[in-house]
Amino acid sequence: MTTRRRSQADRDEMTVEIGYALLSALFLGAVVFATIAGPAAVWHLPAAVEKFLVVAGAAIAGVLAVIRVIHVLWQHGNRQP
Repeated sequence: MTTRRRSQADRDEMTVEIGYALLSALFLGAVVFATIAGPAAVWHLPAAVEKFLVVAGAAIAGVLAVIRVIHVLWQHGNRQP
């Protein structure tokens, strides 16, 4: 592990990569949540089923969003010399 000073370009690149990771995770989470919880908003389902779909959609979307952020940043870290 070397301790070199990062240039402004390196810091800017990392900032852009973090922004991309967060925005793509937000988009993925929204699509997954809408896919899973969408039927609860469209059809009249029993209350327990609606609640289950919303909770399951939020949980799965959250987990996938975190995995997306980790994946994007991990790949960015592996590209660095």
